[in-house]
Amino acid sequence: MNDKKIALKMVIDGKERDITYEELALSNNLAQEALVRLLIEKKLFEPKEMMEMLETVKKERYRVRE
Repeated sequence: MNDKKIALKMVIDGKERDITYEELALSNNLAQEALVRLLIEKKLFEPKEMMEMLETVKKERYRVRE
């Protein structure tokens, strides 16, 4: 029995396909990495700026609630 949970169903070339949460997460990760690489390649920002923004977002999102 397959224990993987289905995130969504897609129809590709007329065939229905189940997409697992793991596949969806991997797909999102690959798309995000491609986008960041492209933005850096086009010199819209520097890798250092990306890392600084990641830290900012992390602090905002995971701040301790009082």
